[in-house]
Amino acid sequence: MSDLESSIRETAKNLLTEGKVDLILGYEKGALPLRAAPCFITDPTDVDRLVFDYSCDLNLAKFLREHPEKKLGIISKGCVGRGVIHLVVENQLNKENITIIGIPCQGVINRSRVIRKIGEREILEVKVENDKLLVKGKDFEESLPLDDYINNLCKTCHYKSPPVADITVGEATASSLQDNFEDITSFESKTPGEKMEYFKDELNRCIRCYACREACPVCYCSLCFIDQNKPVWFGKTADITDNFIFHMIRALHVAGRCVSCGACSSVCPMGIDLNLLNRKVEQIVKERYNFESGISLETPPPMGAHKFEDGQEFMIEED
Repeated sequence: MSDLESSIRETAKNLLTEGKVDLILGYEKGALPLRAAPCFITDPTDVDRLVFDYSCDLNLAKFLREHPEKKLGIISKGCVGRGVIHLVVENQLNKENITIIGIPCQGVINRSRVIRKIGEREILEVKVENDKLLVKGKDFEESLPLDDYINNLCKTCHYKSPPVADITVGEATASSLQDNFEDITSFESKTPGEKMEYFKDELNRCIRCYACREACPVCYCSLCFIDQNKPVWFGKTADITDNFIFHMIRALHVAGRCVSCGACSSVCPMGIDLNLLNRKVEQIVKERYNFESGISLETPPPMGAHKFEDGQEFMIEED
């Protein structure tokens, strides 16, 4: 057990014992290696279930709306805290009922990338030692460079700790004030044809299970556009054209709202990386509106507000 895990458990126990929260939402060890699961704790004696490591990829803010009547404490790395803040701004959560327990994050291991490296061999244990990722199975053991298997999105993240926290556990990591979107610069140098081939290769694998939607903290519509039957916006097949439309519309729906947690890609059973598409939309919103989601409890997202000085060059002007 790390010092950070010990501090998380102690903090959670104190909050529950003192009656400051009714429920602690955090992570616990999952059924599979490199898979953490959401953990809901109401009894102070259960805090030993709480863990925090490179497998904690889910955005826990997704689960807060299920308990509106409770006083909640949530273990929040940077993107989780941003998810909480953004849901508060969109009036989906009452901040007075939520205690954000801020923790520093070192990134998340890309499980799909590890599985592709290992192939069909069954992974039984994974652990991190220094800068190495040790992967063990029944008849094998491999040592992989840790940095090669950290999510690309984690490498560009400039909010390792929550921008807003009620309690800080561990050493808070200073946030970078500048995001230059270097991760998409090389992709933008490609020709339109090369870009299309990349997205065809990615989205051809989509089986339309909607795990990406279910894991997203800001996908909370009671009726998703894809589930509507009147009107029918587009087909529900896994054909490439329907897949393209679904993912493009979803990207537009989270424009100015995505908190760069990467949960959509982490839960994809086909290993599709949706982060490139979401990051491009994030860049457009940042450049046009100078806005980042989940940073301020006061500033509404640009798609939910209007300013007279907003650019309107997309409108047709008549002479």
